[in-house]
Amino acid sequence: MSEELNQVDQKLKDLSPEEKDRILNNFNNFKSYLKEQLSKGKQLGLSDDFLAKGAKFVADHLARNEEPRNSEQKLLQEMWKVADDDAKKHIALVLVKMIQSE
Repeated sequence: MSEELNQVDQKLKDLSPEEKDRILNNFNNFKSYLKEQLSKGKQLGLSDDFLAKGAKFVADHLARNEEPRNSEQKLLQEMWKVADDDAKKHIALVLVKMIQSE
């Protein structure tokens, strides 16, 4: 795992239960959090491809460790379950583009 993905992993582990609830309980909060993280990545000069890899990493983490808390997350989880690795990369890239376009 690259150093950047190790940092993402550590940041996910460092979230308090309260902060995690604030982010995940509402899809708009989730999108705002992702937008903030993507903005930080862009400021560091990370490419859209790398940001999509980070989004895939986070999605894998959420799929393994979190129950969906709203219908949007449930849809993403269902798509994630049936997607192969290539499709997951595309879903992550679309999610990054969606967040960046807002």
